[in-house]
Amino acid sequence: MRKPRTIFQVLLGLSLWTAASAWSATEDLARYLRADHPDVYTVVKGDTLWGISGKFLERPWLWPEIWRINPQIENPHLIYPGDRIALEWVDGQPQLRLERGDAGRTYKLTPSDTVSLRPQVRSTPLESAIPSIQLDAIQGFLVQNRVVEPTVLSAAPYVVQGESERLVLGAGDRLYVRGVLPDSESFNVVRRGPLYVDPDTNEVLGQEATYIGLGEAVAQDDDIATMFLQSTREEAQIGDRILPTEERRVDSTFFPSAPDGDVDGQIISVFSGVTQVGQYDVVVVNRGAREGVEIGNVLAIYRRGALAHDRIANENVRLPSERAGLMMLFRVFEKLSYGLVLETERPLAVLDEVRNP
Repeated sequence: MRKPRTIFQVLLGLSLWTAASAWSATEDLARYLRADHPDVYTVVKGDTLWGISGKFLERPWLWPEIWRINPQIENPHLIYPGDRIALEWVDGQPQLRLERGDAGRTYKLTPSDTVSLRPQVRSTPLESAIPSIQLDAIQGFLVQNRVVEPTVLSAAPYVVQGESERLVLGAGDRLYVRGVLPDSESFNVVRRGPLYVDPDTNEVLGQEATYIGLGEAVAQDDDIATMFLQSTREEAQIGDRILPTEERRVDSTFFPSAPDGDVDGQIISVFSGVTQVGQYDVVVVNRGAREGVEIGNVLAIYRRGALAHDRIANENVRLPSERAGLMMLFRVFEKLSYGLVLETERPLAVLDEVRNP
């Protein structure tokens, strides 16, 4: 039996087709084609969707607007090594068409050529689909780190001691937790991270729950729980908090896209531990789901204008901001988002601005 497409795949395909139709009716997409674009490109292992988009378009985030969905190809938005992407012209507008290679094909095998109700075997693609961006830079942020309300961490159970009175713990150790653990098959050990505050409004946007490790409950005796540490990213310590593991779907096949509405925000933190921001750094932006941003949205980064002293008026003035790079949002919370810096034209820093590309 053919594996049905998920609701996510159907909706994504429809949304991309609708966006392309609406855009081509009002905009000349040909002007965004690179002068040196290929007519046909064969995908190779190590490619990313962003990189392939940049081979055809001067604005890679416009990829969904010219992507032609082929309903005869299962998962046409997933691209595999060996696939061929061909540039075509339809009604004067460029479109990209997918020709599936061997690695991305699926096959049905039946015992004979006759129609019967016998079991069928369906193979899976030989290669993994190429990611939208470099996943090694963001993998931990997709599945581990998260942002929560500060009160969530304050109320969470916490580590009081390790076995044999140890203060530092690793994978394979037992630890003792103060507090009643909720029903869950597994738990994350997390540590209080930065408190994110909007630089303009002073609104608390959330607090980073930095992932330390994964554990399971062994026993609960009144308000003291015993846990077993299955794995750790770094050593657990006294005071680390315990949260249930998140139950959410992790997807890395998002397409680059421009935000639907106007975005005017700032970079408020960078995970490299410094204030300077470079290519492939993960940053935090003070805009989230409530402002209408979505996973895959591409934002332009503007270097904040410097302060200059006006000697005539004897006052300081802020110089205009200058465009300095691009980033893509890969995880969106209610009030803020994680983004990966994809391109930089000049040095960037915390408090630089993000806007529509």
